[in-house]
Amino acid sequence: MSSPTVGFIGLGQMGGQMAARLTGWPGGLVVYDVRSAATDAVRMQDVRVVGSAAEVAIASDVVSVMVLDDEQVRDVVGELLAAARPGLVIAVHSTIAVRTAVELGAAARAAGIELLDAPVSGGAVGASTGRLAAMVGGERMAYELCRDVFRQWAELVVHVGETGAGTRAKLARNLLGFVGYAAAAEAQRLAAAAGVDLRKLGAVVRHTDALTGGPGAIMLRDTVAPLAADDPLYDVLAHTRRLGEKDLELALELGAELEVDLPLARSARRSLAADLGLSPTEATT
Repeated sequence: MSSPTVGFIGLGQMGGQMAARLTGWPGGLVVYDVRSAATDAVRMQDVRVVGSAAEVAIASDVVSVMVLDDEQVRDVVGELLAAARPGLVIAVHSTIAVRTAVELGAAARAAGIELLDAPVSGGAVGASTGRLAAMVGGERMAYELCRDVFRQWAELVVHVGETGAGTRAKLARNLLGFVGYAAAAEAQRLAAAAGVDLRKLGAVVRHTDALTGGPGAIMLRDTVAPLAADDPLYDVLAHTRRLGEKDLELALELGAELEVDLPLARSARRSLAADLGLSPTEATT
């Protein structure tokens, strides 16, 4: 099926922009949101607006769900399953608990329906520009049916495994993001105590992360096992470790001098070697 009819449920800040990029889709677009104001924005376009999730299920081959939380996802998927014919594919783009994705996937499969957990990353900017990343868990053929649909609003679409795997990947990705925010706040506290202009520091961080790739630059391996000495990345990561431990020591010294507590820096100093796959007892000079 090259151009399935697509349904989209949930036209909020993210979902509305994702759905907007599907207007003009050859197979047609059917949308629903509990808020009439959300659907009013698409009524004048080549989009069919319906009054319930059940109507979306009846009219569609693929249904994307982008609602707030696990409770709303369970409610919407329950309504879809009650109305859908076998062969429908439901793709949940909300960030939910892994157990929710797995349970709903099993319930869908029992009804002859496939459910993909396909959370997205990239925020409102990524949604508006069609540059989101989608991490998709579920049956391979269902993924392949949806892949071209997802590519209307995502620049990167990856199949990461069985149902639940997409959510696991998204939670790992978000862990990095939110721990990074906490680390940024810790860095700002140190900088502020040292009299550094925080806006200028922020500009430097954004500029240099765009050049180096930020934390994602070290995410090149397919394992977290210790590095072998003949691994092509060994020398690169050993060099990263030497620089990191030196600079973290200097930051911790400055924090002690200024009486600024730096718990994330201390933790990073303790674990950096192992985190990079290197022996903590290996010489670093």
